Amino acid sequence: MTHPTTERVFSIFRELNQIPRPSHHEERVANYLCQFAERLHLEYERDKENCVVIRKAASPGHEGAEPVVLLNHMDMVCVGMNDPLNDPIDAYEENGWMKARDTSLGADNGIGLSMALAVLEDDSIVHPALEVITTTNEEDGMSGASQLSKDFLKGRKVINLDSEDYDTITTGAAGACLQFHRIPINRETSGEGRWLRIRIEGGLGGHSGVDINKGRCSAAIPMRCIVKAICHRCDISGIEIGEANASIASKGEVVICVTFDEVFEFVKQQVDVINQWIREEYSQDPSITCSVEECEVQETVIPTKAIEALVNCLEQVPQGVVKMSEAMPGTVETSNNIGRIVTEENHIFVSTHTRSFIDNDMAVLSETIAKTFTAVGGATSEVVMSAPAWQEVQQSPFLQVVSNTFQDVLGWQPRMVAMHFVLEAGFFVQHYPGIQIASIGPRIVEPHSTSERVELRTIYDIWEVLLELLRRLS
Repeated sequence: MTHPTTERVFSIFRELNQIPRPSHHEERVANYLCQFAERLHLEYERDKENCVVIRKAASPGHEGAEPVVLLNHMDMVCVGMNDPLNDPIDAYEENGWMKARDTSLGADNGIGLSMALAVLEDDSIVHPALEVITTTNEEDGMSGASQLSKDFLKGRKVINLDSEDYDTITTGAAGACLQFHRIPINRETSGEGRWLRIRIEGGLGGHSGVDINKGRCSAAIPMRCIVKAICHRCDISGIEIGEANASIASKGEVVICVTFDEVFEFVKQQVDVINQWIREEYSQDPSITCSVEECEVQETVIPTKAIEALVNCLEQVPQGVVKMSEAMPGTVETSNNIGRIVTEENHIFVSTHTRSFIDNDMAVLSETIAKTFTAVGGATSEVVMSAPAWQEVQQSPFLQVVSNTFQDVLGWQPRMVAMHFVLEAGFFVQHYPGIQIASIGPRIVEPHSTSERVELRTIYDIWEVLLELLRRLS
């Protein structure tokens, strides 16, 4: 039986999806949260990073219970949008799932945030004192969580609603290091020739953590092969691969100029070779293809030496799973993903996202990647985000309460697992000594991609678990 406010979860989510909220641009959704609190006459605080915490007193008679924190983030990975700063999300329901038309859905983490806000709005829900905290830039650097002040939160029991595995309680997460590398270039004036655009498109893409071991083709890999094959026979004006630093690149393109017909034929042959290789190597990513077409004339090209440096860096930097865990069978321990490659006016930009459950392994691999870009490509590298790994004691009384609530409400015991994605929990453990965190959520499939979808039934179930869990903790 669903609670009367379940529909409010969906209506709040629809409201959120009318507010563009890519990472680094959360001002409007932060305004929405503050106005939400003002409408309910609740105390709230907003910090310099636009993180917002809304506080609500305990239900009458439950003032003595320990406060509980509901944690979410307000940004989303915007994939498939022509204008992420202005385009709303067109969500629809089909066969028991909610999806979006040609874009990412924002269920990560919009559904969890909608649940937290619905709890604040409904005075019939029994709960202890609540702190609903919503952070910024979780998807592309975690600058919001990393810079929280030590007095922003009082509670030490955290229910993180940013989870995608419905049948699990996430009790640990990999650490992550996001780096930006810039290979310098001095563009040259283009000459006469035939201009072509080589496209790679149709890949499944997906989350560069949880989907990294699913045999998907990052567009960065076949495009690297093509560029290496053709860079000495033609001029290259631009390369653009990937849409988000935290996603497996599902598409990419390179713009080239060929002078002779035999070079054009060679390019077509390379496209055919790549298509054959993709079919053989990536059978689990069946729709990704490579094509070539005529395109507009470009004014400048990139020196071959800089293209060679890029290719050499990409060949030496690992892409995908680096090591599987011995302690957690079937779990990726360490990985690296090349999220985006973009040729700018005076440099080639490359982002790398390194993850590991072993902080030292992550640090060593990240440093090796940066040194490779410097030594091979003459690049400058910067660490945009470095988040520590996090692991809870699964036998703790708090986690047992969460687990027992699943059992009593849904009739089954959830798994307790550590996941190969990064959560803000590592920063919270650093900032707030003694904090305990359990991460739960509905089933979200293919986050960070245009195939992102959330199973409706699991939203209802997690909502019921959340309400009962709050009642028990009060």
